[in-house]
Amino acid sequence: MNLKHYRLLLLTILTALLLFAAGCQSSPAESNDKAQSTEESKNLILATTTSTQDSGLLDELIPIFEEEENINVKTIAVGTGQALEMGTQGEADVLLVHAPAAEQEIVDSGDAINRKRVMYNDFIMIGPKEDPAGVSGIPIKEAFVKISEENAVFISRGDDSGTHKKELGIWEAAGITPSENSGYTETGQGMGDTLQIAADRGGYVLTDRATFLAHQDTLGLSILVEGDEDLLNIYHVMQVNPEKHNKVYAEGAEAFVDFMVSDETQKVIEEFGKDEYGEALFFKFTE
Repeated sequence: MNLKHYRLLLLTILTALLLFAAGCQSSPAESNDKAQSTEESKNLILATTTSTQDSGLLDELIPIFEEEENINVKTIAVGTGQALEMGTQGEADVLLVHAPAAEQEIVDSGDAINRKRVMYNDFIMIGPKEDPAGVSGIPIKEAFVKISEENAVFISRGDDSGTHKKELGIWEAAGITPSENSGYTETGQGMGDTLQIAADRGGYVLTDRATFLAHQDTLGLSILVEGDEDLLNIYHVMQVNPEKHNKVYAEGAEAFVDFMVSDETQKVIEEFGKDEYGEALFFKFTE
């Protein structure tokens, strides 16, 4: 091999080695991707009542929170009783619920912390326009008594939700055991499905106002009892206690609590539903 060919071969080998070395190194874009991967969104588990989901409120709020905090929210919409149980088992990071007495129990047990009031709306009694039990416009306890006396169709969620707890409290205050009436049916379903069953059967049902307004066009049911002081519906948000449940995402949960009571979020809550339904579905109610 002459010198010229030898130099050409050596140059080819060196070029190949340089290209190989360059290929092993990350490009600036790749380096940025790797850096960003260390900042990927974390997952936050929110256990909440079906009314916040069925009303569409969470569809409005969650994307804002996710963008601001770079946190992915996994929403589990169940009855409040189930949501609170998830909290006591450490199966959720943060709770948004509406059964104050039951909520206080898991705060007292140390399973939840940082509980803050977020908003309120109200419960209403709805039923067929014909109102066979004649409950329109009377106090809610009297309405329950008349429904029982007439053995009218009453559809209950029967799922240990905040709405179900409120309903049972009214029956108890009225001195009635509802299961003794043949017209009483428990669905074991969320609010939206329970409303549809009530519509199909021409029954009475206790519901939160927000979910009813979101579904009213498909139901053919009317508001018959409202405005009773016993029908106030208050929502709280709270963290699952990381000192008792060490696998929860404490930082994300705290960020969500702060987000829900922030002035900006409260403005969104106050305006939600006005354009579509002509009235707000929830009202801000921070402490």
